[in-house]
Amino acid sequence: MPVSSFDITRVIRPNILRLEPYRCARDDFSEGVLLDANENSYGAAYKSNISCDNGQICVEPQADRLQLHRYPDPKGYEVKQRILKLRPSVAGVDNVFLGVGSDEIIDLIVRITCQPGRDSILITPPTYGMYKVVASINDVGIVKVPLVVEDGAFQLDVDAVIAAATGDSSVKVIWLCSPGNPTGTILREADVRQVLDSGFGGVVVVDEAYVDFVRPERGESYARLVAEYPGLFVMQTMSKSFGLAGIRLGVGIGGREIVSYLNRAKAPYSVSSLTLDVAKHALSDEGIQKMRSVVNSLQAQRDEYLIPKLLQLPRVGAILGGNDGNFVLCRFVDSNGNASNEIAKRVYTEMAQNRGLVVRYRGSDYGCEGCLRITVGTADENKMVIETLRNVLSEEED
Repeated sequence: MPVSSFDITRVIRPNILRLEPYRCARDDFSEGVLLDANENSYGAAYKSNISCDNGQICVEPQADRLQLHRYPDPKGYEVKQRILKLRPSVAGVDNVFLGVGSDEIIDLIVRITCQPGRDSILITPPTYGMYKVVASINDVGIVKVPLVVEDGAFQLDVDAVIAAATGDSSVKVIWLCSPGNPTGTILREADVRQVLDSGFGGVVVVDEAYVDFVRPERGESYARLVAEYPGLFVMQTMSKSFGLAGIRLGVGIGGREIVSYLNRAKAPYSVSSLTLDVAKHALSDEGIQKMRSVVNSLQAQRDEYLIPKLLQLPRVGAILGGNDGNFVLCRFVDSNGNASNEIAKRVYTEMAQNRGLVVRYRGSDYGCEGCLRITVGTADENKMVIETLRNVLSEEED
């Protein structure tokens, strides 16, 4: 669609357009004698001294260093600045949003765009389950346009997506997962552009939780298209490639208008000082270098060991999808070569309950019959996967 046809005022809920955002104390001042936010000036109820053997203080306590008795930076400015170095195509900090994991961002996107009991989102199964959960919590309708799943393609049915989105005025958000979960497949850029150019007047969200695991020849982040398409919003996370699932930091990249309305609706201090501090260090030059080194190792384990070894096992019929994530989607088949949920369930249950190895059963997802999703682990963990599966499957054969 022509870029000029996107009108943010037709996308955002009227009550959000009128919303006067809560102004928190740290929006105005963050230095000086701070007696404006009813914080505890005596400091955190946290052990303040860490002593060496000689009784001297030798480690700066985290509570003191981070001033944990003070509220965190509501904008996360330093972290956003470092995200710009990681994603150089992003224009500025006003294009970056930080949330408590991607799940908070998913919820906020729905809440600022969709009127309960009236509006809808569009999803493309098989896909990440939280889109549906959040829609249900917010009393928002769900329009499903399945991916093309034949031969494990897991690509958009572009014409069907466009027809459903433009033919139903209730649809306010299209959710595209790339690389997909559980599909592990990056969506074709030509298809994504076709959706963006279709005349759909809502928000197109591309969820890129696994984008750093994509080999460059296979594709790259859609964040670079945000300047071209003001209705595009891209989600990323610190949970996967950076290995920081425990800090719960999601990243949104979009036009300044969308980001500004997300900031209006979010809780003022949702992202903690602890989270911001860890993220800031992870996004340093050294942290990014380490992340990329780990990603390279994981890609090699995925492509050169785990997938070839899985395909040598009995009852493994195929590895589906593009294998663009930090996991593989492994299909188990019966003696006739047909996808078998029964075998997949038995293998999953036996490994989890009796062998100390937990993977994810995905056979109930559209196009994923007979499938287990297996995260790529360390070299030792991947060897354990193969040996355990070999033993369990050999018992299936007996």
